[in-house]
Amino acid sequence: MVLQLIFMMMFGGVNSVYDFSFTTIDGKEIKLSEFKGKNILIVNTASECGFTPQYEALQKLHERYTDKLVIIGFPANNFGGQEPGSNDEIAEFCEVNYGVSFLLSEKVDVKGEHADPLFKYLTEAPNPDFTGDIEWNFEKFLINKEGKLIHRFRSKVNPLDSKIIDAL
Repeated sequence: MVLQLIFMMMFGGVNSVYDFSFTTIDGKEIKLSEFKGKNILIVNTASECGFTPQYEALQKLHERYTDKLVIIGFPANNFGGQEPGSNDEIAEFCEVNYGVSFLLSEKVDVKGEHADPLFKYLTEAPNPDFTGDIEWNFEKFLINKEGKLIHRFRSKVNPLDSKIIDAL
């Protein structure tokens, strides 16, 4: 499936995030097309980062806007080794420390040679903010109801910032 997605990207077959799927932290395959009609906030996360308390803000955002927003955290160990745990350890950490009930993917790479195809797409997709590699944990990608990337926010932007809420 990964090769198919890479092929599609190389030859223009990817039109939106709806062309991708991911595996949840507990092993369930989900197509992003299941979220048509809702905004999606995709965030690369880590449990041992200075930005880790953003899990709390992400959970609040999830609770407030669950009718029109899907939040998906993608744990990644690409920055400073700040997500060393297994999927089970990550899930437990998020539940115990932040009460996370929004979706979490299995642990992925978000940059480099083994980057998940979704993140290759997101870092190259046109948007009004910037393109290129993710710089650190907790970068945020806001997808509109049609599956298009509309904004990208660096790690320092809190999930409850008016820039994000106003764009929903």
